[in-house]
Amino acid sequence: MHIVNAKGILSAKNGMNIYRGCTHGCIYCDARSSCYQMDHRFEDVQVKGNAAELLEDALRRRRRRGMIFTGAMCDPYWHGELQLGLTRRCLEVIDRYRFGLVIHTKSDRILRDLDLLESIHRKSKCVVQFTLTTWDPALCRTVEPNVCDTQARLGALQTLHARGIPTVVWLSPVLPFINDTAENISQIVAACAQAGVYGVVCFGMGVTLRAGDREYFYKALDRHFPGLKQRYIRTYGLRYELPSPHNDTLMQLFYKQCRASGIVCDHNEVFAFLNNYTDRQEQAQIQFF
Repeated sequence: MHIVNAKGILSAKNGMNIYRGCTHGCIYCDARSSCYQMDHRFEDVQVKGNAAELLEDALRRRRRRGMIFTGAMCDPYWHGELQLGLTRRCLEVIDRYRFGLVIHTKSDRILRDLDLLESIHRKSKCVVQFTLTTWDPALCRTVEPNVCDTQARLGALQTLHARGIPTVVWLSPVLPFINDTAENISQIVAACAQAGVYGVVCFGMGVTLRAGDREYFYKALDRHFPGLKQRYIRTYGLRYELPSPHNDTLMQLFYKQCRASGIVCDHNEVFAFLNNYTDRQEQAQIQFF
């Protein structure tokens, strides 16, 4: 990793990336794509050493509170976070200024900061998002090798639900010819229901590949699934979107099982929930008067 002094931390839509790059090693990671113009090796994670100071300055200037989003392009709980603690420091700032939080991860390390997540949710609103792709633990270790498996993530989801913190799962990507099975989808959705997940986002069964990401993915296929790269090339060529041949059947199963379990599966409804800021202290004052 290497540390830099960044010039800014929040996007126009309140997105925040404390780190750039990752060590999870997921074979399909879109953040490796050349279009993001990363000027360092992906595993040499860029650390915004002044992230907390930049965030405090930005939130102090905000006229209206809202939701802060993090984890879209890098995991805030990659292994270096345990040493650096920058995500925790940023959560402390968010908590202090009573902003809301939507945080996305693949790691149960997030439970280290459960106290702050609860505090943020008491004052405003906190939503934790997890990515789940692969039910089978052995296969999960192959496609997402350096991060906790699906069962550990589900344990974290259960803990968060028990503490009253709402959760959302991203079921993506579903890799053609690898984990695009009815058994995989059904077991993940059933486990989400047991964990009390509010909603599951799934735009379709498949994966996207582009320059930078595609080369890394195909090298992983050669290592772990000999011959499968050739099948991908024959089936998809250089397409950006690679839908599973079973997309329609699996999406029908996904929607049916989510609705039967009371899980929100309309992504527009999920996004509206994520973007809806709540100030619980102001609400309490209004109710008092």
